[in-house]
Amino acid sequence: MTSVILSILLNVVLPIVVLIGFGCIMQYSFRLDLYTLAKINFYYITPAVIFFSLYQSNVSLVLLGEVALFYAIYVFILFLISWTVARSLKYSPGMRGAFTNSVMLDNSGNYGMPINELVFKGEPVAASVQALIMTFQTFITFTYGTFVVQNGASNAKKILLNFLKMPVPYALILGLLLNVLHTPLPAMLTEPLGYISRSMVAIALLTLGAQIVQYPFRLRRTAIYISMILRLLAGPAVGFAIIMLLGLKGIPAQALLIASGMPTGVNTSILAEEYKNEPDFAAQTVLLSTIVNVLTMTVLITLANHLG
Repeated sequence: MTSVILSILLNVVLPIVVLIGFGCIMQYSFRLDLYTLAKINFYYITPAVIFFSLYQSNVSLVLLGEVALFYAIYVFILFLISWTVARSLKYSPGMRGAFTNSVMLDNSGNYGMPINELVFKGEPVAASVQALIMTFQTFITFTYGTFVVQNGASNAKKILLNFLKMPVPYALILGLLLNVLHTPLPAMLTEPLGYISRSMVAIALLTLGAQIVQYPFRLRRTAIYISMILRLLAGPAVGFAIIMLLGLKGIPAQALLIASGMPTGVNTSILAEEYKNEPDFAAQTVLLSTIVNVLTMTVLITLANHLG
């Protein structure tokens, strides 16, 4: 067991730490344009990875249904847990929104996708599972997540329209459609998509490193640690229970368990900053959960290996 954990730490987790570290160094040295980096990840690399993964995979309607059911139960339970904790601690409405976001919304994109790639070595079914999780997460982030940090002040129609402007859902639908129809793509498209997909790990983690540099270390609020415990410990525990309940096996079960243990998503901090709703708390949860996740993810990948 010790050798397995050491192998995962050396071959999966530490390479991610190194790449995040490069992003930190680049940001300190050159003050990178984070807005442009975020746009490259969100509008260029991520849609290409999602489309190509689903186009190449053997994803079935059964797998799609299993992942959707898993995620619906998973995020609902995390909402109930985080809302109950926030209410029992008598947080203000704005703080309750920031707190539930920090627990429900994880970094399934520029952290989860690279983790999936490094663990499963590009295995199409595993990549498809993570792509689906990321798409569902994006929907929750820019619907409920946006609504709650504004204390319900935002227009529901506006939130939906903003979601429909995102490329990720269309990449998902198009990839699935062409896969189901067995539509061949010419090399002039598959080759560029392959190049873009292979750049994802390096660029996404460099971006994450650059993003977390801007968050100062002011870790005095108890809520930060409660959020981290729920995100990194309760999240995987809930995910494991749902996997057992649904009877999932093999690579889908492994990918879902690993996906349930991601740190708090950077988007929670972006939303908090955009709407001036507890931005300091949101930034600290992203920073601390990402650092501690180096340890928890190592354990989680080890456990996932036993879900064959």
